[in-house]
Order: sequence, then C-alpha cells, then structure tokens
Amino acid sequence: MTLSAFSPRPWAVEIKNVSVKLGQLDILNNLSAVIPIGGQTVVIGPNGGGKTTLIRGILGEIPLKTGQVIFNPSKIRLGYVPQRLDFDRRLPLTVLEFLALGLTDRPLWLGLARVVRARALELLNQVRAERLAGRRLGDLSGGEFQRVLLASALSLTPDLLIMDEPATGVDVYGEQLLCELLEGFKNRFTILMVSHDLPTARAHADWIICLNRRIIAQGPPESIFNSPALGATFGLHSG
Repeated sequence: MTLSAFSPRPWAVEIKNVSVKLGQLDILNNLSAVIPIGGQTVVIGPNGGGKTTLIRGILGEIPLKTGQVIFNPSKIRLGYVPQRLDFDRRLPLTVLEFLALGLTDRPLWLGLARVVRARALELLNQVRAERLAGRRLGDLSGGEFQRVLLASALSLTPDLLIMDEPATGVDVYGEQLLCELLEGFKNRFTILMVSHDLPTARAHADWIICLNRRIIAQGPPESIFNSPALGATFGLHSG
C-alpha cells in the first residue's frame, strides 16, 4: 500500500523500480519512492528489511539489479554519517586531526595549517563539539563520536545529508542534542535518515518511508501513523 505516490514538494531523489540482490538473496524488490527537497525524510522498518541496503544503493556503493536512483539536480553533493566506523581505538589521533584528514592532503606529521585548523574548529562548532577538538578519537563516547562523524560529513557542504541509525549507542542527552542539531539543519539541506526510533520519526520527520524489502507506504507522519502502515511494516513487532 502506498499512502502518497508523490511528495507535495519537489523531490531531491527519486528511487525508481529499484531491486537489489546480494548473492542469491533478494534484499530489495522493485522499490519506488521519493525524497522531498528540504526537511527530513526518515526510513523506518524492521531489522533485515533493507534500510541500510537502500542507503548503500543511493550512495552507489552496491550495484542495482534493476531500476535507478535519480538525483535532482543531477550533480548533488552527498554527506554520509555511517552507523558505525571501525578503527583502532588505540591510535593517538585527536578529533581535530581526524577532521583534518578530510580537509587537506598535507601529512599530519607536518602539523595542521592555520586554515585547516580553523575549518575543523568551525565544523565542530556547528555540531556543538568544539570542546572535543583535542580529545583522542578512541576516548569519545558514542554520542560524541557521532557528532564528530556528522562534522566530517558537513565538511563536504552537502545538498543531501544521509544518516544511518545516528542514535545507535547514544545516551539520552546525546540523542536529544542530535535531534536539536537536525532540526536546525533542516533549512540548510535535505536530510535522509534511517531510524528505529518511531517517536523521534513522528516528532521530527517531514516525510516517512516504510520499508520491508519493498515500500509498504510513504507519506507525511500524520498519514503514516494514522494508518495500518506500521502494522504492515513491522508485523508482530509493530508495538
């Protein structure tokens, strides 16, 4: 069932008849959906429903069996915040140095140029994390690390910011701060987020896509949450 075939606003991304097969397993089946320009679109669905696979397809990290992902405009800048980033937590790498890796080709052992340091501090300020500049990356909490990853994504000045389960491993304070940041970013660029947190999706999303291997429904939150869409998406776990 599809509550709304088209967004009330112009779209930033159109997902058109997309299917993805990994090995012998069909992960996504003939998906068609839109991501409106501006505001926040949230993809919800059960574990194993294909949410991360959809994001990887949009990012071009995995091949599509059928269909296409169309961007508007065609040349769009993408920022990506992964659910997790595996690294050696023993590395003596500070937050400032980590951000500098994406801002310059100059080796870290030569020191940070003044312009690079200023840009990194500006990005940390945008995510309310400037106090973390000198901290070791491996010493950060889950919420602190997510904000650093968000700062890194912002360094690309994205038109579309994609976030995969950004609240995973984040405490209550960190989750609240993340929600406040995303609300502020809505007017700057389009946000696409995968989330298991239905109350957060209901409170902050402008557009919701229900996904369980296929598109169950898409539309504004009030339409999704006042319909059988959640039951059809999550089945026995819809509560």
